[in-house]
Amino acid sequence: MDNTETFFAHETAVVDAGCQIGKGTKIWHFSHIMTNSIIGERCNIGQNVVVSPKVILGTNVKVQNNVSIYTGVICDEDVFLGPSMVFTNVINPRSAVNRKNEYTRTHVKQGASIGANATIICGNSIGRYALIGAGAVITKPVRDFALLVGNPAKQIGWVSEYGHRLDFDEKGIAICSETKDVYILKNEEVSKK
Repeated sequence: MDNTETFFAHETAVVDAGCQIGKGTKIWHFSHIMTNSIIGERCNIGQNVVVSPKVILGTNVKVQNNVSIYTGVICDEDVFLGPSMVFTNVINPRSAVNRKNEYTRTHVKQGASIGANATIICGNSIGRYALIGAGAVITKPVRDFALLVGNPAKQIGWVSEYGHRLDFDEKGIAICSETKDVYILKNEEVSKK
């Protein structure tokens, strides 16, 4: 464990040797940060969270209570992981078959939010600023700014960086209701102007 004086860990948290934890990060009750994990600056790790070896969390990642982040998961900066959401890391787990060499990568890109009790099947990337609704089950890659709900999850629209629904006009232009930023929809991809 490096730089213990630069982050906070509750007395019931377990932080293994060999972790990298950024300045200003807070680790709350009964959480376990395992060796060789990397946690960026200003992250918040809620209660009863497990961060497995080789997980990478970028700056300002918010992990709510009861989340297990397994080997193979990478979260870029400003990602939100809702309460009790689930990551997997093996496609076909079996108790009697050791598949530790088959962990599959899942990449949650910058600014994405995953709602409470959602499940992310391993091997899928979650696009930048995507919003995954509570209880959704992600079985396919998710586009940037996409809004998905359901089981299996289906895309029902688009959202801005601030998480507001985007209503595109006939020219493929939408404006965020909060920031007034302009977004463009072209060939089923959204970009910020």
